[in-house]
Amino acid sequence: MPKRKKIEDAKQILAALGMPKAQQNPNAIYTLLAFAGVGPRGLWSNAQSRRLTPHGVIGFADEVFGKAYAENTRETIRRQAIHQFVQGGILLRNPDNPSLSTNSPLYHYALTPEALAAIQAFGTRRFSAVAAKFRAQQGGGLAERYAGARRSVGVTVELPSGESTRLSPGAHNVLQAKVLKEFVPRFAAGARLLYLGDTDLKSKHVDSEGLELVGFPITKHDKLPDFVLLDEKRAWLFLVEVVTSHGPVSAKRHMELEEVLANCPSGRVYVSAFPSFREFKRYAAEIAWETEVWVAEFPDHLLHYNGDKFLGPRQGR
Repeated sequence: MPKRKKIEDAKQILAALGMPKAQQNPNAIYTLLAFAGVGPRGLWSNAQSRRLTPHGVIGFADEVFGKAYAENTRETIRRQAIHQFVQGGILLRNPDNPSLSTNSPLYHYALTPEALAAIQAFGTRRFSAVAAKFRAQQGGGLAERYAGARRSVGVTVELPSGESTRLSPGAHNVLQAKVLKEFVPRFAAGARLLYLGDTDLKSKHVDSEGLELVGFPITKHDKLPDFVLLDEKRAWLFLVEVVTSHGPVSAKRHMELEEVLANCPSGRVYVSAFPSFREFKRYAAEIAWETEVWVAEFPDHLLHYNGDKFLGPRQGR
């Protein structure tokens, strides 16, 4: 269908111009189509630089694509598409009268000449080069600039090898940093880090040779927990799940990993790491037997979900 094809085209253009994923959604797509004046059967080479308000965008979407928007959607279009298009060099504010105040009824936006040139080139051999030039002019594109801002406030961690690396920001990676700083020296000292995940990058550190050594299929990184550490002296493999937004080592997860590690010669130590005892209690019933629990609030201790392995009197009692 022409409508669907044009919507997919517009999404590709937004990605090529360096827009973040959040600005490749339907609201952003209709915004781009409206400012370019391209309908379902229109040619990208005939794209224009139309002067529009958010109201004009929702009117175009309704009249040309049959996409009905409530009138109060104008602010959503402004805050979640137009503002980012301005930041990303796709739109200009009031190109005909830059002195207009923000509360003027004539306040409007239009495509920048550089964005228009890239849009008009879509579907031709020139498009990749023109889009790359546009992104270069915009510091790599808005998605790259946003990512750079996130990296600048990321979580710096020291790996067991002594090297430092930076994880993306967020509660999950803050807890991962605590695992490296507090758990590893206490319970896996000297272990070799085979894998470390990252919430944004998925894989932050991958020791492919080490993973192959312990029988972890190289093609199954998607099955890996947040940490894989090999204690070569004890022939133990630590598999650590960091619990913030997703769950612990449950019975299902334990079974999945055991299947993947069917050829692993090392003894497996499964650990669910929690930021607090309160968070642990939320998941206590889900944790698999024959696994361990570590809580960052009490870094010197482990909770053992493994039956008679530790049954018996403590020394000195």
